[in-house]
Amino acid sequence: MPKILRFTRLSLRDLLVASGPAVIAIVVTCVLAYWLVDPSPPRHVTLSTGQENSAYEAIGRKYAAILARNDIRVELTPSLGSSENLLRLKDEASPIDIAFVQSGSTRTEELEGRGLVSLGSLFTEPVWLFLKESRNITRLAQLKGLRINVGPEGTGVPSLFKQILSANGVEAAQIKLGALENTPATVELLAGRIDGLVFSSAPDAPLIQMLLQTPGIRLFDFAQAEAYTRRFPFLSHVVLPRGIVDFGRDLPSKDVHLIAPTATLVAREDLHPALVDLFVQAAAEIHGEAGWFHKKGEFPTANYTEVPVSNAAEKFYKNGPPLLQRYLPFWLANFFERMWVVIVALGALILPLSRIIPPLYVWKVRSRVFRWYGQLRAVEQAIEDVPAERQKEVYPEQLQRLNDIEERVNRISIPLSFADELYGLRSHINFVRRRVQSLMQASGANPG
Repeated sequence: MPKILRFTRLSLRDLLVASGPAVIAIVVTCVLAYWLVDPSPPRHVTLSTGQENSAYEAIGRKYAAILARNDIRVELTPSLGSSENLLRLKDEASPIDIAFVQSGSTRTEELEGRGLVSLGSLFTEPVWLFLKESRNITRLAQLKGLRINVGPEGTGVPSLFKQILSANGVEAAQIKLGALENTPATVELLAGRIDGLVFSSAPDAPLIQMLLQTPGIRLFDFAQAEAYTRRFPFLSHVVLPRGIVDFGRDLPSKDVHLIAPTATLVAREDLHPALVDLFVQAAAEIHGEAGWFHKKGEFPTANYTEVPVSNAAEKFYKNGPPLLQRYLPFWLANFFERMWVVIVALGALILPLSRIIPPLYVWKVRSRVFRWYGQLRAVEQAIEDVPAERQKEVYPEQLQRLNDIEERVNRISIPLSFADELYGLRSHINFVRRRVQSLMQASGANPG
């Protein structure tokens, strides 16, 4: 390699030495800020759904499939229903992160201080009261003495239906209320061993679809549905339109009025905001289309929920998905969204370091030249006031020392911008050499 290549505009080695500690400090600070201040979202989340063959179970699988696109594994945990899901969320020892909860499942004051947030209302869950067609029931007061299955306590339906019965002047003790789960209760109804059963579910639940089309089974018409919504604010009045189940068979044969709470997605308040964004976006994909009881775009919504809505979810309902997530894959968008923490950390370090590193670099380069002035000064001191009897020994020795210094200086690699200092050092070496040689001549020693 030509020697000229050793002389460059910049000394990489000195730059690394000068800036190395600063770079390490910046990297360490950025890593700590990235992982501790705003940790990355977990890749696993547990969702509490509902009973076998319920709408919650079916919808939970849809959420799991959508989040799997972004390498988030959603573990589905079955439950009896809304009430049990809410109890799991309230229990700090429970592994449940998020769950389906029906509006009206609990009072607002019971949720205060529980650390729960809502991701919004997803869809309406009508109260479906299926009865044997032979029972000509038009009013709930006529249910007295009948065997009606309302499901286990964990579903939330028993509490809701008891409130409805009470509003009709019917005590729960006046009806033989069953506590079977949905599937065995359906079997019992079809076998004629009970007179009716109550669900509160989205219409796409398999059991709902089957019972709506089963001969001999009739859906109760809540003719007073609008009045129920005035008495119970968490309920809404929905209509099952004539023929929507089967146009060819004209099922149902007339409009059926129903009362409906809403299904909400409730999570612990420490659920990572990025996961909240993913769940709300998944909710928009799953529930955003028109349904039997709502228009396109009506759900999901921040309305109809007693639980405070998460800030991240609120932003989604107002502004849509985060800007970067509209154009970039989730993990890449999340990385850039979290980079503001790193930028703040960098700003806090780079501004002061930008004033320290340049002078440090200059000092480091110049030190490779300046340290030889110490050697020159030592030579000068060695030739000062030398006794006459030692001059012939000392002067040649120091002259050889100067030659060694010059030889080593000639091997110094230094940026061209500092070349004047290198040449200045060499001229000063010659200056001291001439002084030593003049002293040698004066003493009669051979200057060599």
